Amino acid sequence: MKRGDVTYRERGRPLRWRTAVPLAAVLAAATLASGCGIRTTTVPVDAGAAPSRVPCRLSSSDAATRSPDRMSAEVYLVCASQLVTVDRPMPADAVGAAPVEVARALLKEIQQAPPASERRAGFTTAVPAGLRVDPSRDGDPAGALRLSSQPEDLSAEALAQLVCTYAESESLVQDGSVVLGGPGDYPPRGYLCTSQTKSRPGDLATPDAVRLD
Repeated sequence: MKRGDVTYRERGRPLRWRTAVPLAAVLAAATLASGCGIRTTTVPVDAGAAPSRVPCRLSSSDAATRSPDRMSAEVYLVCASQLVTVDRPMPADAVGAAPVEVARALLKEIQQAPPASERRAGFTTAVPAGLRVDPSRDGDPAGALRLSSQPEDLSAEALAQLVCTYAESESLVQDGSVVLGGPGDYPPRGYLCTSQTKSRPGDLATPDAVRLD
């Protein structure tokens, strides 16, 4: 066998390749790589999974088209274990309406299943479809609303959605809190929508509540 030759056998037949050309190619590749500041390696590199679609973002084509006779309101849905706002069309006559009517309109928006475009982006709602909101009773604090379920009996996410959605409406906020009661004799409580409520609604038994005198 001549110097610089390597003999391989495949199915009994000798296969001869000269090693000088491949070796020169390897050395040239190594020189180029070192010149570019790239460190060569024979170990496979795992670059990780391909980037996935960013959740909780709606494309411009998925945004709702507003009618001239309607206004929009920000409501809170659950997405990626946090509360995220979406725009919802509201009747123009909701401006200046009684607080309980505003509360009912907003409740209707957050207890409906999100449309397909929002579901694709990861939005869901935890507010039960059968929940209702009624006016305050005699002796209740100013601005109180009565729910058909005791607020603490709702899931943490549902109560957080409701409180933060109502907190966006000036007519439903009293001294910085949303005042909610239930169908029983328990007095209403004031609930706060804080940054923690929005970022970790499922970690809280209820949103922060304030005592009403």
